[in-house]
Amino acid sequence: MRIWGKVLGAFFGFLLGNIFGALLGLWIGHRFDRGMSFRRAPTQQQQAVFFHATFAVMGHIAKASGQVTEQEIRVASNLMDRMRLSGEQRVRAQESFRQGKESGFPLRETLAEFRQASQGQRDILRFFLEVQLQAAFADGRVEADERAILQTIADELGISRIELARILAMAEAQMNFFHRQQQAGGQGQQYRQEAPSADRLKDAYQLLGVSESDSDQDIKRAYRKEMSKHHPDKLAAKGLPPEMMEMAKEKTQEIQQAWEWIREARGIR
Repeated sequence: MRIWGKVLGAFFGFLLGNIFGALLGLWIGHRFDRGMSFRRAPTQQQQAVFFHATFAVMGHIAKASGQVTEQEIRVASNLMDRMRLSGEQRVRAQESFRQGKESGFPLRETLAEFRQASQGQRDILRFFLEVQLQAAFADGRVEADERAILQTIADELGISRIELARILAMAEAQMNFFHRQQQAGGQGQQYRQEAPSADRLKDAYQLLGVSESDSDQDIKRAYRKEMSKHHPDKLAAKGLPPEMMEMAKEKTQEIQQAWEWIREARGIR
């Protein structure tokens, strides 16, 4: 239990402002202690909870319409490939996905356990939701049953409806980015250098959570904020399993590409 922040805060607060200062210092020290506890290195157990919840909830979303489609299975397999899962790790992921498809899957309990393991850290909770959106967009659109599950996920993770709608729009833009990069095939460098089409530029704005009418300063601020949220090292320090680091790197690359397109189109220096 961390108490030194409270002790020192109360002591210096008392010196500065008698009993009121002591109480104020105690409160500040308490906040400091809480911050220290959140910076503890994530345990293997916490990462295992994240890993299981990711694929189990994805399986639950895939079964939302009553039958798992080939596209949804392909999305899950593609995710395992991007995470470079093989052997026992891949078997674990497949088992978690299968559990999520079962009737009576404890969605809320699984999410509550994940939220507790992640210590309520917003960037980790948001990244988890973004991964689940890939399953929801497997067939190119989000069905009503899938949307209901996403709303439950957001509620359990403390994400508002407004923020969920914003993340949905950004996820759709990311999906378009990913598909266009796949279509570009081995021409990755040429793809990055060529001028973006109107559709690509629209996706770029959505990916950063901004609109074309926003100021250059607001767009630059949004870009930096998204890069900070998805920085692989920061997410790893907060509990992101090592297997998911590649996904975080891909996300930052897409954010960087979106910013480069917007910056060039607007002449931002």
